[in-house]
Amino acid sequence: MESLYSIVAVVFVLVLLGGTLAVLRNRGNAVLNFGMKSGRLKTMEVTERMMLGPHHALYMVRIGERQVVLGTSPSGCQLLLETNTNEAPGNGKRMAGL
Repeated sequence: MESLYSIVAVVFVLVLLGGTLAVLRNRGNAVLNFGMKSGRLKTMEVTERMMLGPHHALYMVRIGERQVVLGTSPSGCQLLLETNTNEAPGNGKRMAGL
């Protein structure tokens, strides 16, 4: 009878751990890949973020070989600068009247 209680306790703990992992994965806080590479290649990455105020920010995003600077505000998002990662800084296309 004691072994039955032990088995039920272990199963209960494993179910709790699985439920917690499922909730965290749905929120994007946990990744479970057991050391294997996922099938997707990461082509977009936020490399830097600078908060200008409570509702305004600048984001530097790398998309493949391109690097862009985006400005965000409550009214929307605007492309400010675009460069190739092979180019020297300052040789990028300036947008939005900069």
